[in-house]
Amino acid sequence: MFEAVNNFLQHVDDLVWGVPLIVAILLTGIYLTIRLKGIQITKLPKALKYMFENEESGHGEVTSFGALCTALSATIGTGNIVGVATAIVAGGPGALFWMEIAALFGMATKYSEGLLAIKYRTTDKHGHILGGPFYYIENGMGKKWTWLAKIFAFFGMGVGLFGIGTFTQVNGITSAVGNFFDPNAQNVIHLLGRDYTLAVVISGLILTVCVGLVVIGGLKRIAKVSEIIVPFMAVIYITISLLLLILNANKIPAAIVEIVSSAFGLRAAAGGALGAIIVAMQKGIARGIFSNEAGLGSAPIAAAAAQTKEPARQGLVTMTGTFIDTIVVCTMTGLSIVLTGSWNIGLEGVAVTTNAFQQGLPFAPQISAFLLMMCLVFFAFTTILGWDYYSERCLAYLSGSNKTALKIFRWLYIAAVFIGPYFTVSAVWVIADIFNALMAIPNLIALLSLSGVVVAETQSYLKRMNLTRVK
Repeated sequence: MFEAVNNFLQHVDDLVWGVPLIVAILLTGIYLTIRLKGIQITKLPKALKYMFENEESGHGEVTSFGALCTALSATIGTGNIVGVATAIVAGGPGALFWMEIAALFGMATKYSEGLLAIKYRTTDKHGHILGGPFYYIENGMGKKWTWLAKIFAFFGMGVGLFGIGTFTQVNGITSAVGNFFDPNAQNVIHLLGRDYTLAVVISGLILTVCVGLVVIGGLKRIAKVSEIIVPFMAVIYITISLLLLILNANKIPAAIVEIVSSAFGLRAAAGGALGAIIVAMQKGIARGIFSNEAGLGSAPIAAAAAQTKEPARQGLVTMTGTFIDTIVVCTMTGLSIVLTGSWNIGLEGVAVTTNAFQQGLPFAPQISAFLLMMCLVFFAFTTILGWDYYSERCLAYLSGSNKTALKIFRWLYIAAVFIGPYFTVSAVWVIADIFNALMAIPNLIALLSLSGVVVAETQSYLKRMNLTRVK
């Protein structure tokens, strides 16, 4: 039964994540990059500066940094640790190259999302700030496009409930905990026709309780938790990864050569180069979108709540999320996996990255595994929280902020966290890919339709900033 379900899901995944969608995502990023004159490169220093400079006069529910941390809490998760490994195992080292290319152009996409989120946000009768793709579709493109906004909201709920928000994160956490505390599966119980270690079951229960305690508090509690955990764990993970790369610096040039040659099918057998390129692109871009969510339309839901009066300014802050998530964190993970050769030794999921850390770090294997497990647990935990908020906003749009519907959804979300550990790794990631793709399509249509608004707002902002500087 499980094999039949996996085969069906894989067929659907291949269909929705085919060449057309990959091309659409890349071309949208390239198109926006050209129209915005490479803003993700020319204004990156300013964007990084704005991350920590909150606007005191802005209108919103959380600070710009809080909004970014909420977005990062949803993006920095298992995608950075498990997703990169999964992409490289399935698509070869070249998948990392295409992940980076997608992220570079994706920064322009994420900038546009953040700008439009502020431009077209609204306030409900309770004084809560509402924004995201459904509002810039409805208010920017016009009421006749409300159906497209509803499609986005529906699949956005699905991504949170069945994809990025729950199953993948919970599966990643419990697998990491299980591999660390009971790697030989000595203490197991039989559930649903399969064996699971006690470590997996217990960690799943603890996680469910912790998620339940936080999500009840809504955006402000999620933002407060994220502002503490995300920067702290990001610094720790980057420090550990940097140490690994420094200690293995002599292997980095060969790893880069392998990544680039694999990306263009140069290592494939004669006649198989094109197929190797397509697989590397497919896995790299799919996992890249899963990790940084550029083009997905999730980050603008959080960005809309930022205390700011400048859409373009928040766009700059929002795009730093993709830079931190993929250009920095995923690159470090990917290089660690390739230079240690952990991607082609028969491992899958978190075990790939764990092996890379054990091989590349000077610590005892158990210490390296523990450090990675802790990073994964906290990254994935905050992602679960962030996606609860995203999917609740999607439901609020569909239901007209019906409080009963939102309460029921929260319990369903907690239930999804509870059952997450009992799915296979392959099935979990395939389900996430499918919902990602279906959520991305309406958002890409909106971004292309409103690109003229993005350009006009950007030009106006940059002109005013230049005038202010002259004065």
